Amino acid sequence: MESNLNRRSALKNIIAGTAAIGVSSGFSALAMDNTDLTAQESKLKGNINHSVCRWCFSALDVETLCIEAKKLGLTGIDLVGPKDWPILKKHGLTSSMCNGAEINLVDGFNDKKFHDQLIKNYSEMIPLVAEAGYKNLICFSGNRRGKDDETGWNNCVEGLKKLIPLAEKHNVTLVMELLNSKVNHKDYQCDNTPWGVELCKRLGSENFKLLYDIYHMQIDEGNVISTIKTSHNYIAHYHTAGVPGRNEIDDTQELYYPAIMKAIVETGFKGFVAQEFIPKNADKLASLKKAISICDI
Repeated sequence: MESNLNRRSALKNIIAGTAAIGVSSGFSALAMDNTDLTAQESKLKGNINHSVCRWCFSALDVETLCIEAKKLGLTGIDLVGPKDWPILKKHGLTSSMCNGAEINLVDGFNDKKFHDQLIKNYSEMIPLVAEAGYKNLICFSGNRRGKDDETGWNNCVEGLKKLIPLAEKHNVTLVMELLNSKVNHKDYQCDNTPWGVELCKRLGSENFKLLYDIYHMQIDEGNVISTIKTSHNYIAHYHTAGVPGRNEIDDTQELYYPAIMKAIVETGFKGFVAQEFIPKNADKLASLKKAISICDI
């Protein structure tokens, strides 16, 4: 996907929670003492529920990432599978966007040939998410492979409608991610907000919503703040990253995140905003700290 750090392969490796990976020299020396963490945590304003995507910091094992996330005032970690949920719970963090039921990013609900496997996977995962006390479970449309919009919508509705009653029963929200098809995910079908909103309308359930990835949607459609204001009822979760490059959300890129966060807060959003940028600076945790500060309006 992006540069040499490929989310597709990263998700494959951590889809159900990977074993610990050694800390690379690219990270600052980390304090591993877990005593009195509360006193060390950053004091945030409380208007945004902050989290971070696990795959972006895969050079840290999950335990270390949890410790550092707590210090920064984060309350969740995104894209963590069941194997690592006990570690999150140990540190008082939530799995803000669960994964592990998807096949991959390209084989999704828009193709009937994947329905049997997806329905099996999600039918098993939804109760596990609920039992763990979590709320959100990610899903994907998959690639078009020649399908027009109507065929994609119809196929997604057919597959997802078999899961919605189970999701409603367990109070779990299936969340389909919006990904750009111009740069990173060629041929992905749910590549714009109107397509995702139309799918939400056809399913007609509060237990199916969208993951609005700000980076991806800036690339494919722009008009980020206006879209957030008009489509927020269909959005359950947000991801961040700098454009261009998917790196730090600082003054080197074209998105002004304080204004975007202000727009999100003004909609009454109570879910999570997860940092999903690929840090290129040597001190990667410092980059994460700065991103949280920028977004903490």
